[in-house]
Amino acid sequence: MSPARPFSICVYCGSRLGAQDAYADAARALGTAIAARGWRLVYGGGNVGLMGVVADAALAAGGRVCGVIPDSLMRREVGHRGLQELHVVDTMHARKQRMAEESDAFVALPGGIGTFEELFEVWTWRHLGYHDKPVALLDVAGYWQPLLAFMQRTQAEGFVSDEQAAMLVVEDRIDALLDRLVAGSTGQAGNYRRI
Repeated sequence: MSPARPFSICVYCGSRLGAQDAYADAARALGTAIAARGWRLVYGGGNVGLMGVVADAALAAGGRVCGVIPDSLMRREVGHRGLQELHVVDTMHARKQRMAEESDAFVALPGGIGTFEELFEVWTWRHLGYHDKPVALLDVAGYWQPLLAFMQRTQAEGFVSDEQAAMLVVEDRIDALLDRLVAGSTGQAGNYRRI
C-alpha cells in the first residue's frame, strides 16, 4: 500500500440489483463500512446495480472512491460521475489490471458472469504469484454457497488443491470480513506484478 493512499478494497459486484433486497443492503453496508474505516473503495466505476449502491454508500459516508471503467461503458452513460477518481481505460483487460494495481484486497459481492470472471481471475493471479493480496467472498443470504459446494467438488476431483482453496476468504459478516482482509494484507504497494 502506497503511503499516498489509504488501504484500498476492490469490490466486484453485479451491475444489476438482483432478486433480493439483501444484496443491495449488503452493498450499502459494505460501502459504508469501508468509508467508516477510512479506507478507499475501488470498483468498476458504474452507477448501476450493486456497483452504484456500494459507491454511493461509500461516498455518502464520506469515503474515497476510485472507479475504473472502459470507454465503451462511459459512452453508454453508465459511468459514475460523482467519484473523486474515475479512470477511463481502453479495454476490459486494462480495467481489471488497473483495479488490481489500485487495490490491497479483493471482495466479491453477489453478481453475475462478470463478477465470477473477475473473482476467478484475481484468485488465479494469486495462485500463480502475480500478487499476494487477500481474495474474499461476502456471502450474502447464502448466495455463494452453491459455488463453494462446487469448489469442494473440484477439490475432491483433484483439480483444485487445498492450498488454492484456502486462499479464498469467506465471511457472511462485513466487519469480520474486513478484519480478515486487513490482517491478511502485506500492505506493500509493490506486491502486484504485471502479467
